[in-house]
Amino acid sequence: MRCPFCGHIDTQVKDSRPAEEHVSIRRRRFCPACGGRFTTYERVQLRDLVVIKSNGRREDFDRTKMERSIRIALQKRPIEPERVEQMISGIVRRLESLGDTDIASKQIGEIVMETLARIDTVAYVRFASVYKNFQAADDFDKFVSELRPVGPIDK
Repeated sequence: MRCPFCGHIDTQVKDSRPAEEHVSIRRRRFCPACGGRFTTYERVQLRDLVVIKSNGRREDFDRTKMERSIRIALQKRPIEPERVEQMISGIVRRLESLGDTDIASKQIGEIVMETLARIDTVAYVRFASVYKNFQAADDFDKFVSELRPVGPIDK
């Protein structure tokens, strides 16, 4: 593993332990050239996924890109970091188990929204506002009204 500080290619593993409920391995590494310490994570990857964008462009699936957008939607929400990591790993496993290596970005967005809806409604609306490209307050109002139960609410 290349050192992120000095670029030396021969780093040493100092500690390994299971992470994310035994879905990945966390490794603490040390660079003998510069003395830098850093952490890496090793995950099982069943297949290389390719995302088909709405304009037809193809790009390799990037877990960190999806993770970043989910974390933005969950920002300042009372969700434990372990739960977020489990959710992200679950989404990736679900994508890998679809059977096809080519996945439409729309399908990924729908899976993320479905998962967020079960965990936190506010994060779900935040993600949907970007995913569905809301342009005006009416877009929010219409979307949120679909979430509300029909009929009077007893208090």
